[in-house]
Amino acid sequence: MDWEEKNSEEAAEAPETEGELEEETAPEDEIETAAEREAREKREEEERQAKARKRRLIPPFVMLFAGAVVSITMRILHYDLQTMLVVLLCVLLGFYFVGRILQIMLDRFEQQIQEAHMEEGEVIEKEPEE
Repeated sequence: MDWEEKNSEEAAEAPETEGELEEETAPEDEIETAAEREAREKREEEERQAKARKRRLIPPFVMLFAGAVVSITMRILHYDLQTMLVVLLCVLLGFYFVGRILQIMLDRFEQQIQEAHMEEGEVIEKEPEE
């Protein structure tokens, strides 16, 4: 009988729905101060610039990787030097543009994500009543 009494007491103390559980564990709403907002915006801008610097290296790496693969392949297949250089130049230029297109696409995707994030987080501030 003691077991049934303990279970009924625990059930009475436990929140009935998930909403009640969230209300008990939810922290109080904190208002972001102007200094905190400026610090957050500065940190986000630095992160965006770091990503842009990394993304700027995509075209050269794609180009050099493709050039290395083509050079090794043509060397194994015993191409003559002049043909090899012409093909290598064309491959390097072609894959530079492919890498550049990839970089532009990634920049646009990030811009769209940032715009969507800004629209979600948009807060309408009311004028203080006097």
